[in-house]
Amino acid sequence: MLRGADPATVRRAVERADPLPGTHGFAGALDGRLVRDVLGRQPLFGTPENWGFSPDDAAGATPVPAGHVRERRNGETVDRRVWSLPDPAVSTDDAAALAAVERAVRESVTAVDGAADLAVAFSGGVDSALVAAGVPDAPCYVAGFPDAHDVAAARDAAAAMDRDLRVVELDHDALERAVPEVVAATGRTDAMTVGIALPLYLVAERVAADGFDRLALGQGADELFGGYAKVVDPADDDRVDATTVRGATREVIRSLPGQLERDTLVLRAAGVTPVTPLLSDRVVGAALPLPGHLLATPDERKVALRRAAAGWLPGPVVGADKKAVQYGSLVSRELDRLARQAGFKRRMDRHVDRYVESLVDGT
Repeated sequence: MLRGADPATVRRAVERADPLPGTHGFAGALDGRLVRDVLGRQPLFGTPENWGFSPDDAAGATPVPAGHVRERRNGETVDRRVWSLPDPAVSTDDAAALAAVERAVRESVTAVDGAADLAVAFSGGVDSALVAAGVPDAPCYVAGFPDAHDVAAARDAAAAMDRDLRVVELDHDALERAVPEVVAATGRTDAMTVGIALPLYLVAERVAADGFDRLALGQGADELFGGYAKVVDPADDDRVDATTVRGATREVIRSLPGQLERDTLVLRAAGVTPVTPLLSDRVVGAALPLPGHLLATPDERKVALRRAAAGWLPGPVVGADKKAVQYGSLVSRELDRLARQAGFKRRMDRHVDRYVESLVDGT
């Protein structure tokens, strides 16, 4: 009835309005109502009488908002917010803040059960490398076109860490085959969603074919620790409303529920269960008090996370640049190429979206 936590823990979290009760996120049915954690780390859909962990589990179901309880009141289904993202005071002790991040990250990644059914999604960046370091016997997988940044970066990082790397080489046939499956899982056809979901789906599909049931990923690190370019100088960046690094980072964190819903649905559709240790409550709790200069500066992003990785990961891996998965894998570039080859020119509005829709419709 619940995923991610036991009923007693979630019941206490509801009673105390505790947004970070020591879990990795949770969702499901509890005492005749639906509950979904503050960051939406587990998707949940439907009503207390007809619900599931994917839209297909309850026909026409709408998602339960993150941080809410969905319950019946006076014969109507209502959503009630129980948890909000904590807003702790900014840490004024850099050494203590960095030590808290390092402790939380190490505890979370080493707590992952590294049994034989686990693999790691590995892009060569510090996020996935930290996850891989916690499960030293798990094979690492990267997906991308042959000349992709992620493939080259993953090969370099795997060599530096002496890890087994398996490359899922993508081609146009793989994209065209997988697009309808990704759209079926997410219910969305926009180019951004599909471009992000495709490499995740294809690497997870290969992982499942190789006999692994779980896939560990570095999801959440960019949002929690200032990994986006738009948080570096937010006052001059119209992609965010906030004017400070910390404010922009919190703004990005609030986008996590929608992103995690997309990723989790795609990974499950490919046949694996996602494992996201960098989204544990202990890591979230350590990230939220960080001052702006330990998040992102003009010279470095994810400052605190890289400090936590120093001394554990090889230096080049700690400092490695990371591209968004749709760009690092070259999936976005090749979707655009396929769309133009199919007659959907860039001068057309939403030309890649329309190409995706044509693949789904079979036209």
